[in-house]
Amino acid sequence: QVQLVESGGGSVQPGGSLRLSCVVNRGMSTISSMAWFRQAPGKEREGVARFDSDTSTWYPDSVKGRFTVSHDNAKDTLNLQMNSLKPEDTATYYCAAKRGSLPPPSRLWPVDYNSWGQGTQVTVSS
Repeated sequence: QVQLVESGGGSVQPGGSLRLSCVVNRGMSTISSMAWFRQAPGKEREGVARFDSDTSTWYPDSVKGRFTVSHDNAKDTLNLQMNSLKPEDTATYYCAAKRGSLPPPSRLWPVDYNSWGQGTQVTVSS
């Protein structure tokens, strides 16, 4: 069983930066892909960054150039650096992991991931 614990959320002004972290407490060796999703009130869960076991990454256009995902092998931690934040980035952010085979390429769908963290709130407001 994979256990994921997120941290690093908070409040920031537009144009600011935040760094989220997700520690994998169990099951790292079984994971083929990890990702960050977000969900704002009344909206569907949306993928914002993907990191696969072959170190490839993928981002949707909405965050490309602003968000960067990375993995710290020594700490079994997935990080998300978010720069140039906008009010529309406000949401609860979730870390996710997929055990087994890689998800199909160039997509970030919640249904592809089978382990989830508890979420951390990010608020971008002046």
